[in-house]
Amino acid sequence: MEETKRINKYISDSGFCSRREADRLIDAGRVTINDQKPEMGMKVSEKDSVKVDGKLINTENKRVYLAFNKPTLVTCTTDTRDPDNIIDFIKYNERIFPIGRLDKMSEGLIFLTNDGDIVNKILRAGNEHEKEYLVKVNKEVTDEFIKKMGSGVKILDKTTKPCKIKKCGNNSFNIILTEGLNRQIRRMCEAFDYKVLKLKRIRIMNIGLDNLKIGEWRYLSSDEINKIMEMVSSSKKVA
Repeated sequence: MEETKRINKYISDSGFCSRREADRLIDAGRVTINDQKPEMGMKVSEKDSVKVDGKLINTENKRVYLAFNKPTLVTCTTDTRDPDNIIDFIKYNERIFPIGRLDKMSEGLIFLTNDGDIVNKILRAGNEHEKEYLVKVNKEVTDEFIKKMGSGVKILDKTTKPCKIKKCGNNSFNIILTEGLNRQIRRMCEAFDYKVLKLKRIRIMNIGLDNLKIGEWRYLSSDEINKIMEMVSSSKKVA
């Protein structure tokens, strides 16, 4: 029996975009199956002709995984109407997209890929994959601040998960998060009247920045990719 997949997963597996973006394309009427507009959740097989904006989706793309040291002022969007978008900055010769985000004023490590399935697994809430940051703030980091930040902070109508945090300078600290709320560290600091002056992500899961300079990218090694796949293997898949 021929394997079938939901249309959004079929598109993300091709490397065209993430599953969430695929849903948006379907909603916008930009996707066709055998030249007909599909219903959400419809399933397809390799025999079907799936197109976005009239262009055939290629499911045989080689998987690409990049580590990029994002500078400040670069935005983590594939929307090329944004003059500061990450795609035009990198100028990679194939279609790729970022896994997650770093806000415009933050710098540091971010992954880019054409593998929509791994995006879904890494970002899925509850997987608790570690992300490590160095943060500089506008005043002295006290023991009380460290304790409160590490215990969970009420932001965005919820309390953040307890996290590992340690002081590493008079006005700087290292923090490891296992969730990714919008502008989480900045909001956590603001809750205690601290302002973030510099925020740099130095590690995602098993991958560190190491000697990667700001504005540079590199391919993940096969060993690094295999380790990531192992770490996300327990992630629940969406049918």
